[in-house]
Amino acid sequence: MTLQREEAQAPQWKRRLYTVIFESDTPMGRLFDVLLIASILASVVAVMLDSIGPIRMRYGRVLYAVEWFFTALFTVEYVLRLLSVGRPKKYATSFFGVVDFLGIIPTYLSIIFPGSRYFLVIRILRVLRVFRVLRLVSFMGESRMLMQALRASRRKIAVFLFAVLTLVVVLGSLIYVVETEENGFTSIPQSIYWAIVTLTTVGYGDVSPKTVLGQVIASIVMITGYGIIAVPTGIVTVEMTQAARRNISARVCPSCSAEGHDADARFCKYCGAQLEQSIAEGPDRKQ
Repeated sequence: MTLQREEAQAPQWKRRLYTVIFESDTPMGRLFDVLLIASILASVVAVMLDSIGPIRMRYGRVLYAVEWFFTALFTVEYVLRLLSVGRPKKYATSFFGVVDFLGIIPTYLSIIFPGSRYFLVIRILRVLRVFRVLRLVSFMGESRMLMQALRASRRKIAVFLFAVLTLVVVLGSLIYVVETEENGFTSIPQSIYWAIVTLTTVGYGDVSPKTVLGQVIASIVMITGYGIIAVPTGIVTVEMTQAARRNISARVCPSCSAEGHDADARFCKYCGAQLEQSIAEGPDRKQ
């Protein structure tokens, strides 16, 4: 009840700011998402262009200015997110909160560590700005369904991966005994590497069996690989079908920033805070 009263007493500007930044089913929210996605794509393109030597030599200053412009823009956006959400610390430590932080911090670190020849290694932090592109998935409704399917199938996939890991260890040990070190299988770890490459049908060919028995084992592993690839696909597909049947809204909790609420939910199922009513629900829902 205390949390609900705090949400109800939140300033009007804060609730409006939250609606624009976090809600995607309002006109201003959709416009904000589109502009933010365009900015993210533009910043990633600038980082990619800056990694090309001839372009950096000719347009380095321009790209540097563009980088600082986007850094300032995303810094303001990050601060506004923290101001508008009910629990800033919780959002800051969430997945997308960390991605937001990683998207802006490398540029500021370049000020503290000047680009002298002794600190050139610090420039590798610029690559972290590519993490901005990960934020695109937070604006796609389909991604929520995919994430729910992955969460629901994580235990099944974990059991499947453990079974595959056991299988490659057995196959690697077997091929090591059959082929021996004379045919290139110098250790069990290297043989396990061969089993993984063969089972996944990658087939680098850097290590291959020479004996007839080894080739028979390799053939069995290859055929088994095709069947194994289909297993996780089927698991996720079933969960995605079930997730598609659920009526999930795009609303985000104004307190804890949690997603995945039912369309008719009035309160967050994680923290109990009252949810903002969606425009699609109509005025009758607000009475």
